[in-house]
Amino acid sequence: MSESQSTPTREVARRAFASEFNDAGYTFKESDDDRAPVYALLPTGESANRVFFVGTLTETEDVGEDSEYWRGRIVDPTGTFFTYAGQYQPEAASKLRDLEAPSYVAVVGKPRTYEADDGTIRVSVRPESITEVDATVRDRWVAETAERTLERVAAFDDEGNEYARMAREEYDFDPETYRAAALSALEGLADGDGDELADGGSTDVDADNDADDDTDRLDGEAAEI
Repeated sequence: MSESQSTPTREVARRAFASEFNDAGYTFKESDDDRAPVYALLPTGESANRVFFVGTLTETEDVGEDSEYWRGRIVDPTGTFFTYAGQYQPEAASKLRDLEAPSYVAVVGKPRTYEADDGTIRVSVRPESITEVDATVRDRWVAETAERTLERVAAFDDEGNEYARMAREEYDFDPETYRAAALSALEGLADGDGDELADGGSTDVDADNDADDDTDRLDGEAAEI
């Protein structure tokens, strides 16, 4: 077996808004191998072994009993992500310990699900990295995530879209809900407070290029082996 075949690579980190991510309670594997990656099924018809999101860190708390176990509450235009980091994610746990809320953060991590006492499935993120960013990067992420969401919704009824077929079988959600959330997030940018994307597009070319560089760098870090 060649080195390229034997060396595992990380999955692409998917962009999704909190409203959709929190509905992604169904997980699956694509093989019977014990080490096969576990995917969350996004209701718009995409698999996600890893996710990339940017939002406002509004609260951190050490919820551990015998050792530190940090919870972060991170808000985007559609809802709230919860991320948890402990001794097995020391860098992310350190970030959550040291960061002051509110602050903008970019997070790359793996979806995790658990069943609550009332039987509902809760979805959270186990972070691989947490990076403090600025409003420009946050706005760029919102714009790009809205675009990706709209693309997934547009392709939902395409013949051969196996993940959309799976989503129809596993969920009782209308994809138009996520289309509306994406459009609302874009409208929020247009009604912003003067950031580069506040009016739907920047006239500051250098600022736009800086935002592209930052998001490209974060995407690159998300894909590193």
